[in-house]
Amino acid sequence: MMKNVSNTSRKNKKYLYRGVCLVILVIISTTIFFDAWYEFVQVNNQTGHLLGLGNLGMATGIYLSLYYIIGKWMHAFKIGVERKANILAGQVLTLLSVAFLELFISCVITGQFRFFPNFVVIYSVVFILQSVVNCLLVIPMVNIYRKHFPPLEVLEIHGGIENALCEKINEIPYKYKIVESVSYDIGDAAIEKKLSSYDAVFLNDIPDFEKNKIVKMCYGRDKRIYFVPKISDIIARSAEELNLIDTPLFMNRNNRINPFMRYTKRFFDVALSLIALIVLSPLFVVVAIAIKLEDGGPVFYRQERITLDLKHFMILKFRSMIVDAEKDGIPHPAEDEDDRITKVGKIIRRFRIDELPQLINIIKGEMSIVGPRPERVEHVDKYIGEIPEFCYRYKVKGGLTGYAQVYGNYATSALDKLKLDLIYITNYSLLLDLQIIFETIKILVQKDSTKGFSEDEVGKMQEK
Repeated sequence: MMKNVSNTSRKNKKYLYRGVCLVILVIISTTIFFDAWYEFVQVNNQTGHLLGLGNLGMATGIYLSLYYIIGKWMHAFKIGVERKANILAGQVLTLLSVAFLELFISCVITGQFRFFPNFVVIYSVVFILQSVVNCLLVIPMVNIYRKHFPPLEVLEIHGGIENALCEKINEIPYKYKIVESVSYDIGDAAIEKKLSSYDAVFLNDIPDFEKNKIVKMCYGRDKRIYFVPKISDIIARSAEELNLIDTPLFMNRNNRINPFMRYTKRFFDVALSLIALIVLSPLFVVVAIAIKLEDGGPVFYRQERITLDLKHFMILKFRSMIVDAEKDGIPHPAEDEDDRITKVGKIIRRFRIDELPQLINIIKGEMSIVGPRPERVEHVDKYIGEIPEFCYRYKVKGGLTGYAQVYGNYATSALDKLKLDLIYITNYSLLLDLQIIFETIKILVQKDSTKGFSEDEVGKMQEK
């Protein structure tokens, strides 16, 4: 009981600290905006019609609201919850998004679109200043949080299948500390006795019957619990509640994306891809010249991949490896420090520039901007042989980026990729697409999102 009381007190302090940090960031960002707006009006308000208390309050209120809403959506205030790099990237993207929107909102409020160039300069300066100040604040905020709120002490309850969950958890030591690991078959009484000594419980691949018992145990004791979902858990999570009788009913429609959403998604795919091709055309030229100058080989690389309904197509990429990197005809996944990757290839792979030619695949209708990444034919055949449910990924088109790309990495296992992509498919919305696009921009600064397989992982894949 004392442990539960202590946990509740610590939770309340965490929420209070995060709330204070949020208020500080909102106040400082809004104050910088207010000062820039007020200064602009003082200089340009020669006729007296640009600023009244109403306009000033409206401009400030809109900015504050946008910063808060977009910041929450971008996880820019999740001090102690998200990785430090994620929070910093979230802050920068939030401030950039709000500055862009304010360009047009400010013109509407003033009724003077002739000031648009002025606002571009003003909000560029505001964005840079806010980004520097907020990042300088976020770093000590996160450090203070980690100092005063140590990681949760966790009990891991595992089944008989070995996996890398504990290793992955140990990569975030500031959040969790696995103190003890036990098998689920030690019995209910022994598990119940251990629960009181820990802040949280991790269920690692245990049978459903046992999982249900432990979940109810933890619920009755207000104990936080984490578990790795099975495929059926992810599908069931998207169920609708039906109140038709006096017994609770959940319904899974298990439909594909409806026609309206499909056509809307296609419209945005084509429109955004055309815009991106035009805007990025200078980059395409520079990359093409660099690839050609390095070894004289072809600029583009084509490879057969799988998309919607298991259809085959040729994916287009900037070549990042030496010519004939797989001349023996056997697939060789990229490894860490792979000597087949060219000098130019290391750079374009680091920032995923090698994927940009797939905008052409999107315009042709073979891919979408957001969706499960198209896998190689031989990989799909192997994965479906091992995991029959892997074919569920192909209820939608393959994407330039996707849920598994944002929340996984290049070396994420096939089963985990499937689970991540199913979360996307079963919860699809245009808003989720937009979120994934922003999250993709955030992870470009994270090196592990594009890392290759280790030699051991490659060996295991080839053995299979």
